[in-house]
Order: sequence, then structure tokens, then C-alpha cells
Amino acid sequence: MPFLAINYPSWISPEIIPGLPIRWYGLMYIFAFATAYFVYRRQVKERRFPMSEDSLTSLFFWGITGLLLGARLFSTLIYHGDSTYWLKPWLIFWPFNEYGQFTGLQGMSYHGGAFGGLLAVILFAKIKKFNFREIGDMFAAAIPLGFTFGRLGNFFNAELYGRATTVPWGMIFPDAGNFARHPSQLYQAFFEGIVLWFIIWFFRNRKPFKGFLVGLYFLGYGLIRFIIEYFREPDAHLGFPLFNFTTGQILCVFMILFGIIWLIITSRLPDREPVRVYSEEEQKQAEMEDAAKERNKRRKLRKKLK
Repeated sequence: MPFLAINYPSWISPEIIPGLPIRWYGLMYIFAFATAYFVYRRQVKERRFPMSEDSLTSLFFWGITGLLLGARLFSTLIYHGDSTYWLKPWLIFWPFNEYGQFTGLQGMSYHGGAFGGLLAVILFAKIKKFNFREIGDMFAAAIPLGFTFGRLGNFFNAELYGRATTVPWGMIFPDAGNFARHPSQLYQAFFEGIVLWFIIWFFRNRKPFKGFLVGLYFLGYGLIRFIIEYFREPDAHLGFPLFNFTTGQILCVFMILFGIIWLIITSRLPDREPVRVYSEEEQKQAEMEDAAKERNKRRKLRKKLK
């Protein structure tokens, strides 16, 4: 055992209350979706974007469904490592093990979730007649902050830990060998979550065209994740499938290329001027004007009734 190392906190267990099927990982998903929802809702308000609460709720239902479907499909068909799910596709969404015990849907791929969520948002925009670039940008500025909770869930599960290390903050995880490893879940939570969110949030009112934040998100996440993969333990059954790159790094290259192509295409589309972000004072003034208009409408209606 190394002299300078941190033992994984013994008081943390995957279950919030031992004996009950309530796990930190599931709770973190709830926090992630709730955080993304409120950040998105704030953007709708500060842009005075024409989207009702019902439409916002429907949009998130579509987005979360697409994210979960994409994440599960990528995890089982790409990360699983054998032909089980290809030969028995009904098992992809089967939440029980071979002994009939409920296990939930164990295994999600964030790369698949990103593409699945984007496709769902584009379909929603097409059906509901919204500009997919604008609502996609608001998602791009909301998702990273929620993503932070997902990686914290991985940390609470003591899974997806990093490679062996001698750095002073190396951590000895249960069932990961008696030596220190990089707490890569926390690296990802900070850089892919908080740092990436700050960058995108900074550009939300400085973007040159609609769709810019979506491209920035795919490009930024791909670059950051590609680097952090050097500190994360590769999946044992996958190893390094191409040269010295992990599966995650290969998928990150596709994300980076997709982000670049997206930026090139959306920068040349018509109606590229982004929706303006109003300051707090302008929002208050606009709300006062809307309230005054509503009062005038009620007065006119009362006069007609008289």
C-alpha cells in the first residue's frame, strides 16, 4: 500500500439506506435531470422564448427518453464486448438478471446518450415547429451542470475509477486492487461538468449564430473526455481496440468531428441570428409591460361585459 494515498470513504455505499432499493446513482440521475431542467427554464425566461411550461415538460420528456435509449444502446452494443445483445436484442431493456432478480438497466454510455438526446430534440423541434438550433443551444448550456451529478453517482458506486497512480490524491477503491488509483470520476465531474458548463454559459449570449453552443458542446466534451481517458482505467474486456486508444477516446474523436461539421453547417444556414438574452432589468421591465397589457385586456373585457 502506498504511503501517500486516500482510502475510499468507508461510510459510502451504493445504497442510500442499506436494505432498501434506493441507490445514490439513481438519486444522482434525478438531481442531474432536475438541474438541467431549471437551467433550461431560466434560459427560456431570459430569452423570453415562446415556449410554454407544457412544451418545456414535453421537450424534456423527449430529450430524456432519447438520452436513455441512446445511452443504453451504445453501452450494450458497443461497450459490452461480446455478441450477447446483438443475438438477443430484447435483453437490452430487460431489467432482470438470469436468476429473475431485478437489477435495473445497468450500463449507460454517455456518448450514446448525447447523440440520442440530440436526435430526440431535433425530432421534437420538427414536430412542434420550434427552431432546433435554438432549443438545442439551450440544452447544451444546461446539460453539463447536470452531468456533474452523474459522475458523482459513479464515484458513490466506486466504479469507473482511474488507472494506478502515485499522486498524493490517489485513492484506494474497494475491489480495485490494493493500490491507489486516479479518482477519474471526480476529474470528469469537474472538467466535463462544471468547467465545460462555465465555458458554454459564458458564450450563451455571445454566440455568433444559432446552433453554435451545440457544436461547442460536442467539440468541448470530446476534447476534455479524450484527455481524461488517459487517467481512467479502460474497460478490462475492451482494452485498447485501436492503437493505444480506448473505446471512449475513439468515440470522442467522432464527437469532435461531429462538433466541427455541425459548426460549419449551422454557420451557413439561413436565419442564423441568435435569440437575444435579456438582462435582469430588461426582464423585469418586460414583465411589467406584459402585466400592464394583461390589465388593459381585462379592463376592456369588463367594459364590453358592462
